[in-house]
Amino acid sequence: MDQSLIARTWHGRTAAIKADEYLKFLIGRAIPDYQSIAGNRGVTILRRTQGAEAHFLILTVWESRAAIEAFAGADIEKAKYYDEDQEYLLEFEPTVTHYEVCAAVPADQ
Repeated sequence: MDQSLIARTWHGRTAAIKADEYLKFLIGRAIPDYQSIAGNRGVTILRRTQGAEAHFLILTVWESRAAIEAFAGADIEKAKYYDEDQEYLLEFEPTVTHYEVCAAVPADQ
């Protein structure tokens, strides 16, 4: 396991009625954006509907801080948003969270 991997998590909320449309946007716009950056090692999108709201959690894995900077800019703690997010998100959380990846095991092992 490469101990230098960094996981980045972002959280956002939409109205539940817009959740499917926002997911399509994320798949079409955000995932290719993440994947276009050298050093991105993966993207996972999680969704939980709770009443009238849908929560999205995006987990990305990166080879280094430099790779995250190439995606997010020099202040890697600041959340990155797209212009289209205005149509969907109920609020704009200002920061993201980073974690050291300590273990990751593929399901077939």
